[in-house]
Amino acid sequence: MGGLFGVASKTDCIMDLFYGVDYHSHLGTRRGGMATHSQSGFSRAIHNIENSPFRTKFERDVEELTGNLGIGCISDYEPQPLLIQSHIGSFAITTVGKINNTDELLKKIYENGHSHFQEMSSGQINATELVAALISKQDSFVDGIRYAQECIDGSMTILLMTKDGIYAARDLLGRTPLVIGKKEDAFCVAFESFSYINLGYTDHRELGPGEIVYLTPESVETIVPPREKMRICSFLWVYYGYPTSSYEGVNVEEMRYNCGRLLAQRDKGNVQPDIVAGVPDSGIAHAIGYANESGVPYARPFIKYTPTWPRSFMPTTQRQRELIARMKLIPVHALIKNKKLLLIDDSIVRGTQLRETTEFLYQSGAKEVHVRPACPPLLYGCKFLNFSRSKSELDLITRRVILEKEGVNAEKYLEEYADPNSDRYQAMLDEICKIQNFTSLRYHRLDDLLASIAIEPCKVCTYCFNGKE
Repeated sequence: MGGLFGVASKTDCIMDLFYGVDYHSHLGTRRGGMATHSQSGFSRAIHNIENSPFRTKFERDVEELTGNLGIGCISDYEPQPLLIQSHIGSFAITTVGKINNTDELLKKIYENGHSHFQEMSSGQINATELVAALISKQDSFVDGIRYAQECIDGSMTILLMTKDGIYAARDLLGRTPLVIGKKEDAFCVAFESFSYINLGYTDHRELGPGEIVYLTPESVETIVPPREKMRICSFLWVYYGYPTSSYEGVNVEEMRYNCGRLLAQRDKGNVQPDIVAGVPDSGIAHAIGYANESGVPYARPFIKYTPTWPRSFMPTTQRQRELIARMKLIPVHALIKNKKLLLIDDSIVRGTQLRETTEFLYQSGAKEVHVRPACPPLLYGCKFLNFSRSKSELDLITRRVILEKEGVNAEKYLEEYADPNSDRYQAMLDEICKIQNFTSLRYHRLDDLLASIAIEPCKVCTYCFNGKE
């Protein structure tokens, strides 16, 4: 995934930039970066943050960077921000999004005289550098930003900093958020709305889909107005969003309480657990909502070891993920032994981590483990955002089960498997329940998920659940 933050201030902005970017650390694990502009020009710092928090890696840079304009990011993939010199002027750029048609765009750019791109160690090019090249094909920054967004199959949110101000552009369908904060002598722009509150900013407004604004220390000017059509990602509320953030006016924590409440209503009379628990961290609020509605006590039968495993993301290899999934959660045997547990996680993707969690609950003496994912079954890999490192949809436990049942005809029946009232849907759940060794399994329904978010359903992207764009 990734997150971004920018500041335009009448005074030095480095501390605001530093802490604003740091507050996006839950959105990625690979790299962090900051770029600033001062009287001496552009400056930049990028560090690997896989084994150390953002703050630790950038403390020295805070002492050296200066400027009243700055942008920064947490990135799960390419190093950024980048500093670019072009015929329309020098600029710094950082992005959040996904490009599905990289080869097509590269071919077009090479045909138009572009000679080369820097290749990363993965063998791929830096997606942000590709966006910068597309922008530089036009005669102005605004035309370039809009051209890049319209060329890209996927989505692209952009912060572009010149020597005079910052262009902030939300992706064309608003799949990711972008919000403006203000205080007396500065404006900021952020992915996560909570990131500037402790820095003295108040909410100014959210950008609409495809909207482009220009930030200076004195003002925020709309350059391109928002579009009507929106497809903001529902998974932001379910998992990725920080609890204190709001998207389209809907707070993440409150939405998760609503999820748990509706899960409990569907479960009424079906199970009699002794306690309700959430898988830390993102499952906790869902579990509180369930417990409040059902009257079943909420408890923490395992605790996340935050001193050394404070972050929710996992390493890049499956073997490391499995190891760390075990190491992060410490069981509380007194709350597990001889208990019937109802466990809520944000989702089931591969199933590996939740199966490990279930096994150590049984090993700790649990009598039953009922599982309630806080979203519908994931049937499709996201085409629009870099939400997963999965290389194939067969990484999804649902698709492996469907393939085993349907063989070469699996794609033909996906719509039925997305329907919670169909026999195929129930057969899929029964098989997943068996594979994972759960006592019972009930997913959140898509209609209940949309009710939990409570904005117009046509504005919410549910592609990963039903394949509908």
